[in-house]
Amino acid sequence: MNDRTNLYQILEANDRFISEQAYKSYQTDKFPDKRIVILTCMDTRLVELLERAMGISQGQAKIIRVAGAQVHHPFGSVMHSILIAVHMLEADEVIVVGHHDCGMQSVGKEIFVDRMMQRGISEHTIRTMEHAGIELDRWLRKFDNIYDSVRSTVSIVKNHPFLEEAGIPVHGLVIDPQTGKLELVVDGYVD
Repeated sequence: MNDRTNLYQILEANDRFISEQAYKSYQTDKFPDKRIVILTCMDTRLVELLERAMGISQGQAKIIRVAGAQVHHPFGSVMHSILIAVHMLEADEVIVVGHHDCGMQSVGKEIFVDRMMQRGISEHTIRTMEHAGIELDRWLRKFDNIYDSVRSTVSIVKNHPFLEEAGIPVHGLVIDPQTGKLELVVDGYVD
């Protein structure tokens, strides 16, 4: 665990940010200029790298960051955010961006349960969740191949009943978290 100073360092940095009026260079409206929504992973290596590698700057895209850049449920919070971006915030395209060396490739039930228990989650709580119908293997959605994972997520998004008829292109990319190199996996204009 941390030494509990992170929050206070953040608040001090925020005080400086506000007093220096640094926020002015980030001001924009709520609509993405490039009219795109990007679903990507929450991996720390992609913070700033992804936007720079894609030529995206402040106000140009809606960016949703979740573990593995995956949509697990067609009516879950990730898909909810994509649909809001499209139908309420004028996004006209969706880009799913997975990355090499993703942590979701190694997250299995056993490892996850072990890590939770190391942090104080009791075996009783874990068993209670399993008895309540939470299937940890299914819920975690580990994947072996990043390209297949991106294709799967693109398919879920593209074929969503609240999106499919709108003709919104859904693209799939894979980024190298070291260099920012992008690979096209699904071209939503032709697929």
